[in-house]
Amino acid sequence: MTIRNWIKFFFMCLIIGGVITGAAGIIIRWNFFGSYLAAGEIGEFIAAFAWMIFLGFTMSVIAQAGFFAYLTLHQVGIGIFKTLTLWNWVQVLLILIVIVDLVIFRFAPDAQNFSDWLFYGGLLIFLIFAAISTAMKKVQLTGKKHVLISSLFFMIVITSLEWIIALMGRQENIDTYVALLLFPIVAVNAYQLLALPKYNAKSDEDRKKLEERRKMRKLANEGKSSKA
Repeated sequence: MTIRNWIKFFFMCLIIGGVITGAAGIIIRWNFFGSYLAAGEIGEFIAAFAWMIFLGFTMSVIAQAGFFAYLTLHQVGIGIFKTLTLWNWVQVLLILIVIVDLVIFRFAPDAQNFSDWLFYGGLLIFLIFAAISTAMKKVQLTGKKHVLISSLFFMIVITSLEWIIALMGRQENIDTYVALLLFPIVAVNAYQLLALPKYNAKSDEDRKKLEERRKMRKLANEGKSSKA
């Protein structure tokens, strides 16, 4: 990917993370935001909304770091296990392990009653549904069925790791942020997975155009030299 297209890719991910977090923040934390509106404190409302957008930017950066780490991991995995088929089976096993880990070690300690389980279960269902939808769309766009497993792995395993990292050390309003931080990470990861080929293709086109311009300049310079 060229630097120019990477910059476009980076800022588009930032925008998605900021917008999703801002919108989700108002919905999930309406009691917090609504209190400012009820009191007529518009400045405080704008400041709190700006903080949500900044938080979304931060989640976007975490998601992008995770994505490029996964691209490296994917190549290393194929190299270690020699075949894509075996690497896909390893990824399926890791997907199952991460789902079990989320339920037993992440959700269960904080789930005190049925409503808590309903809350965490809903988030897990959202994560899995988003992963399946994104993976199926990836297969449709590429026409390659073998990308299904790797797409599911990225959307479930890598997203879960980024989600856990984002929540580390946060104790206040933990349930609110468990829900809030999931949405921008899922949205940015889905966009990255689906949009990267478009940016790569655009980069290839830019390189070809640049090469053509160089050839034209070279021919023009040679023509000037011959006339001289």
